[in-house]
Amino acid sequence: MANSKMYAEIREQPEVLERILNEGWTEVLSASRALREDGLRSVMIVARGTSDNAALYAKYLFEVLLGVPTALASPSAFTLYKSRMNLEEVLVMGISQSGESQDVLETVRRSRELGATTLTVTNNEGSSMAEAAQHHFFLRAGKEESVAATKTYTAELLVLYLLVSALKGESQGDEVRRLPELSRAVLEAEWEGTERYRYAEYMVMTSRGYNLATAEEAALKLMETTYVVAQAFSEADLRHGPIAMIGRDFPVLGIAPFGKMQPGMRSLVEDLRDRGAELLLVSDDEDMLKKASATFPVPRSLPEELSPILYAIPIQLLAETLARLKGFNPDTPRGLSKVTETW
Repeated sequence: MANSKMYAEIREQPEVLERILNEGWTEVLSASRALREDGLRSVMIVARGTSDNAALYAKYLFEVLLGVPTALASPSAFTLYKSRMNLEEVLVMGISQSGESQDVLETVRRSRELGATTLTVTNNEGSSMAEAAQHHFFLRAGKEESVAATKTYTAELLVLYLLVSALKGESQGDEVRRLPELSRAVLEAEWEGTERYRYAEYMVMTSRGYNLATAEEAALKLMETTYVVAQAFSEADLRHGPIAMIGRDFPVLGIAPFGKMQPGMRSLVEDLRDRGAELLLVSDDEDMLKKASATFPVPRSLPEELSPILYAIPIQLLAETLARLKGFNPDTPRGLSKVTETW
């Protein structure tokens, strides 16, 4: 099979990241100044699908780097149950690649009526969500033709990181400016040992902290492109019961960058090896990588809070590769469309 649209869009990510850094910073700065003036008691983020995983990443950014309590919204509280919660001094953020997800849009609209400051992040400047909010960030990712979101996901992560940086009063640092160059380096690396998983029917993904979002995104990508039954757990939650299901030859994908969560992941890898699990590992730790059957080495290059932008790329490549190994077209998952409408 010729290279898929998904593969081509994965490879566009360095240029997209560069475009955001060069063109998007001004609108982020402008919004951050207004948000600080309005007061920021807490944040609530509404999203679906891939964008919901970007929202999980943003939750860690706001809580760890800014100390602002952050919740992931339940759209049905607004759309089905017509909740009238007090949203004064709350920033409500809607994230959607298309900007047309109806329950996300309605949550943003209702939140504004209930006193929230609203901000949306979309890849469509003329979308309904862009028009509904007081502030809007445009992803500048270009048209995404594959149903499985790739370049728009990492674009969302970068925009959200820049927003938190601006709210902290920081400028674009050297580390974030290196992202385009580092993402190109990651794209030059390759998975080793993935062929053995072409017959896999189920898989667990695990990480912790900022990269819990990466584990969730890995599960989503595999489910929608390869039809593998996949579920993500934090390293801590996996130990609280679900690890009992993992025995010999059970495939587990671990995401373990350098940072505060790596020691826990190192210990988990040992436990999983003792159970006879089949390990796939994305990491910068050479010793850990030696203990896995399939590996993707990522250079140790960024602080942990930025690593999800780089670590998203290997899991996208894994989904695209396994889909083709299984004989599926990763661009057109069965029964899915680019915009999914729910209420």
